[in-house]
Amino acid sequence: MAHTARPAEAGRTGRPTLAVVGATGAVGTVMLQILSQRADVWGEIRLIASPRSAGRKLAVRGEETEVVALTEEAFDGVDIALFDVPDEVAERWAPLAAARGAVVVDNSGAFRMDPDVPLVVPEVNPHAVRTRPRGIVANPNCTTLSMIVALGALHAEFGLRELVVSSYQAVSGAGHAGVRTLREQLSLVAGTELGTSPGDVRRAVGDNTGPFPEPVALNVVPWAGSLREDGWSSEEMKVRDESRKILGLPALPVAVTCVRVPVVTTHSLTVHARFEGEVTVDKAREILATAPGVVLFDNPAAGEFPTPADVVGTDPTWVGRVRRALDDPTALELFVCGDNLRKGAALNTAQIAELLVAER
Repeated sequence: MAHTARPAEAGRTGRPTLAVVGATGAVGTVMLQILSQRADVWGEIRLIASPRSAGRKLAVRGEETEVVALTEEAFDGVDIALFDVPDEVAERWAPLAAARGAVVVDNSGAFRMDPDVPLVVPEVNPHAVRTRPRGIVANPNCTTLSMIVALGALHAEFGLRELVVSSYQAVSGAGHAGVRTLREQLSLVAGTELGTSPGDVRRAVGDNTGPFPEPVALNVVPWAGSLREDGWSSEEMKVRDESRKILGLPALPVAVTCVRVPVVTTHSLTVHARFEGEVTVDKAREILATAPGVVLFDNPAAGEFPTPADVVGTDPTWVGRVRRALDDPTALELFVCGDNLRKGAALNTAQIAELLVAER
């Protein structure tokens, strides 16, 4: 039986009370912006963070709101709780929030592959949000979210049967530390002749590689996440496992290589998608041009295709370079970009919360 939050007791408006857990983090900061920009369906918005951040004041909906410490009592009266915290924090606190009557929407990796926790993208599988035995709904990884809305639209028409992707991931996927590391490294290499001999960038950067195994300035790093079996990374396994779950294709063949690039925010991916029958570019373009949450931006002759510099700060998945595979009439090649802090994290979480409000 699905877990259901109790009737809203939320504040003076009678509307549901929302908690944002991890409000001071990279994604939490964007979440507060998004809550201030979207239709306001909330009563109280309660900001929760670690005890060291308690007492800080953050702006949301044009009002200064004081951050409270993460405790069980902080969830009293909360109807929906958005979690933007590390996995280990979510593992401990999300079930406690659910036990207090909140429906949790969790942006960590802690519950994504739990069979009793739906993994939801509102444009692709909104129905999944209705069955949540643990009182928790999971938000996919930012890399998966950067492509899955476009893929979901194509799958609904053509039937996906194989997926090969390479990601070009922004450093903000590693949080504030990733952004700080890139900016520090850029200051070290700017105005130099570095990048012209083996190891010169590494020597200039020294041990200042932050959350990355190699320098990311003037470089690309073919690694994101932690080591998994047979040389795969955790980030690569997330894209595979989450795509299968969201699309309802548990046996879908998926091959992924994740690469970190010197971009602050917005992930990009090359996508090779093979379908059940022959596809045409015209039909694919028609589907993408009309799919909710997708922008088709594809005119290479005019130099028009998505890049992170143009997509950052926007909500949709941008798609360009749409081609049929040269040697397979059932396959399409795409290039996609999505802001990893907006649709890739905070926006999708907020959209799930709005689905929950509509359900009530």
